Amino acid sequence: MSDANDPPRQDQLDSHLAPLAPLLGKTWKGAFPSPSSEPPTLDIMRWERALNGKAVRVLHSVGDGIYGGETIFRWDEEKQAVVYHYFTTADFMTIGTARFEDGQMVTHEIVHGAGGGVTELRGKNRLLSDGKLRVWSEQRVGGEWQPGSEMIYEEEPEAEVIFQ
Repeated sequence: MSDANDPPRQDQLDSHLAPLAPLLGKTWKGAFPSPSSEPPTLDIMRWERALNGKAVRVLHSVGDGIYGGETIFRWDEEKQAVVYHYFTTADFMTIGTARFEDGQMVTHEIVHGAGGGVTELRGKNRLLSDGKLRVWSEQRVGGEWQPGSEMIYEEEPEAEVIFQ
């Protein structure tokens, strides 16, 4: 039996973040669609338990570090929601909320800074039965929702998140 003063175990995760547990400790690789004559641009992301299990951290890099970011997911008691901040190597960041329904994470985020005309993003992440991760998104530009991207990520333990 543990006492409230016991230090958190290395595998403990805030119960509100529990649906993210299957992604943790793994590195994922996805390829952006490209013409068949060109090598694909890769997105590498690493999911980690952070802040004694009170947060989940995701690092990712695109194209060997030409772009990248860091996301921190945490439970916000005041908002009664999982909130996240996504910091990028570009001139913008996003603040969003995530909810878990029907076996997937549903996200909505607001862009702050120079997001190239994109003001909002929404998406879905689902761990598929074959162990792959499907990530779908759309973006709001000029007040209109437009298709974003859809990618399939595979676990790739040897891949590395790179920042330049």
